[in-house]
Formats: sequence, structure tokens, C-alpha cells
Amino acid sequence: MLLPCLVPSISLRNVYLKPMNTPHDPASMSDPNLPGPPAGNPPGDGDGIGIDIVTQTRVRTKKPSLYRVLLLNDDYTPMEFVVYILERYFNRSREQATRIMLHVHQKGVGLCGVYTYEVAETKVAQVLDLAKRHEHPLQCVMEKED
Repeated sequence: MLLPCLVPSISLRNVYLKPMNTPHDPASMSDPNLPGPPAGNPPGDGDGIGIDIVTQTRVRTKKPSLYRVLLLNDDYTPMEFVVYILERYFNRSREQATRIMLHVHQKGVGLCGVYTYEVAETKVAQVLDLAKRHEHPLQCVMEKED
């Protein structure tokens, strides 16, 4: 016997039919969370055979927020040190690092990269730690991308 689809708003790729749990099914008696027939009304025509509609819920994960890592200009940190940091921690080529370093020198701030929060936080900490160990006042900050 074919059953008409009475729920047109549910996508068919998410709908599965399974045998209905009846009071004679041991699984329905042991787990109260399993779907079963409504209380007091036997399913179908009384022969103990029926069908439940089971839908599968899809969980969509949200994309993580991104953060810009910025280098700030100062008058004391050597340009070569800034290039070294960009090469080492931000995987920039020599040419890219030099271009970013000159931008920082001329404009006062330069973008090193855009990362998730944890990665950006780690890169800022690495830059500040290395600058402090070499006694340079270089500042590196992160800000949330719009």
C-alpha cells in the first residue's frame, strides 16, 4: 500500500521511513524517548503494522570570526628585524615582507595577515615575545575584521 506524502514542507532527502514501534516491540518498551504510537490509539488499522516519519536534523556550524594582525610603527625597531618577523611568523616571502615593512614605516601600521582568534592571538604573542627578547619596542595588535 502506498502512502501519500502529507508533509510537503519537509525536504525528501531528509525524510526516512521506518517501521513504527508498537507496544509489542521490545525496543519501544525499554526506551521512552523512541517515537511510538500515540497513547490509547493503536496505529493504522489495528493490525499492529504502521510507519513513522523520522526526520534528520542537520546542524550547520557557524564560520569563526576573523582577526587582522597589525604591526605598528616605531622609531627604534630596525627594518630588517620587522622583515625577519614577517618572514618567520607570517610566512611572507622576502619581497612581501619588505613591502609590508615599508608600508608600516610610511603609514604607521601594516597588515600582517587575517586569522581566527586563537591563531591571531598566538602570532601576536610570538611577535611581542621576540621583540621583547631583542629589546625592541615593536608593537603587534589584533583587531576583529568587520
